[in-house]
Amino acid sequence: MPASPNFDNSYARLPSSFYRRQLPVPVAAPSYIAVNEALAETLGIAPKWLASDHGLAVMAGNTVPDLAEPLAMAYGGHQFGQWVPQLGDGRALLLGEVIGRDGIRRDLHLKGAGPTPFSRGGDGRSSIGPVVREYLACEAMAALGIPSTRALAAVSTGEMVLRERPEPGGILCRVASSHVRVGTFEYFARAGRVDDVRQLADHVIARNYPDLLSADQPYQGLLEQVIARTARLVSSWMLVGFIHGVMNTDNTSIVGETIDFGPFGFLDEFAPDTAYSYIDRRGRYAYNQQPAIAHWNLARLAECLLPLFDEDQQESLDVANALLGGFKALFERAFHQGLVAKLGLLDRQPQAVELALDLLDIMQRNRADMTLTFRRLGDLDADGTQHDEMVRSLFDQPEAFDAWAQAWRQRLAAEAREPGGRRAAMRAINPAFILRNHLAQRAVDAAIDGLDFEPMKRLARVLARPFDDQVDAQDLALPPASDERVTTTFCGT
Repeated sequence: MPASPNFDNSYARLPSSFYRRQLPVPVAAPSYIAVNEALAETLGIAPKWLASDHGLAVMAGNTVPDLAEPLAMAYGGHQFGQWVPQLGDGRALLLGEVIGRDGIRRDLHLKGAGPTPFSRGGDGRSSIGPVVREYLACEAMAALGIPSTRALAAVSTGEMVLRERPEPGGILCRVASSHVRVGTFEYFARAGRVDDVRQLADHVIARNYPDLLSADQPYQGLLEQVIARTARLVSSWMLVGFIHGVMNTDNTSIVGETIDFGPFGFLDEFAPDTAYSYIDRRGRYAYNQQPAIAHWNLARLAECLLPLFDEDQQESLDVANALLGGFKALFERAFHQGLVAKLGLLDRQPQAVELALDLLDIMQRNRADMTLTFRRLGDLDADGTQHDEMVRSLFDQPEAFDAWAQAWRQRLAAEAREPGGRRAAMRAINPAFILRNHLAQRAVDAAIDGLDFEPMKRLARVLARPFDDQVDAQDLALPPASDERVTTTFCGT
């Protein structure tokens, strides 16, 4: 295994108009907050090197390793439905690409590495708070089995950044299968640069969708596969109560990964119209709006690819509309199958889906905690109510749950599933631990106020095993107390 990353940078071989070359700006006194040794192993990076002074210098942007070609990617995007022609990596750099021990090519990306030509007057830095939040979020999502960018390292810079008040600075090294976004395609398409759109599509296909290289219609296949991945991604978010918070097209990954954790949050009480983000005043990106917004963003991608489909404009439009028209069914199939599985049912007929949706409705009307309801449901007996109080107590009107539970038990009886297998299956998909907003805030506050990273590290250890009963961490499984509730979250800038 090489001591340091072995870079092979395909994006840097694209035309210079796709990016701006930029070195990271060194920081004063870097120190590690966290190092992801397991991920380093997967990437083919020696953990001992990563933990060394040289590794720290690379993760902090104080040293650029051999073969790395740091660059800021250019892209535009629709932000809250409004077109912004140039955004780009304002405070982040694509350090380079590595091919892991599993043969997969991944980006190493430094967030908070200093201003770039796309900074729009910003300082290019990050407070340590967003670094802590994103590190936790990346790894929590991955442990839940949800496609996501990953966190390789978090660094304290030894410098202060000015936000609403001076705060310690930080840098995150995140890892992704690609940092190309819907907004990357829009950047070229809306300027009429069809050749660049084609070249970008060819790059994405070769790197992330190689099965399309021999397809008769590779660009149509690209749209079709991005639609399918995005439908599955958003359904996986919603099955655990995740709200991305800022689903702009520049934050929509072309490979179906969760990217750009900013004002995200997880539901405590099941309230589908919840929007935590401070800047989302009208709830555009609320929990229950995410499928519609994903479809809207995919339509923007389809617009970019239309010239590549067919010389006949109407034919291209018909193809795109047909593919986009399949999104709803793809999402609903994944979401409904996931819901039924969360109930411990094998039968995925419409009656089982209706039963699952009825539970969500009852949870909403009774302000039941989403995570605890599904987790504790797995511990109930199929043929008796003696343990029901652990779930009933989560509902304002417990009798509403009683009526639903009777119907649930009838379906369990019809399936005659072995109780131990059913419980194990439910526990394997209904987490005991999620990154609850108040827990994330507690870790952030400790980091900002006293450079105390123990709350973050404890939380990270627990979230790495979200489906396990961890007796010594039961306080992290509980909803917030009334004075701990976090109703507003913020972007990292």
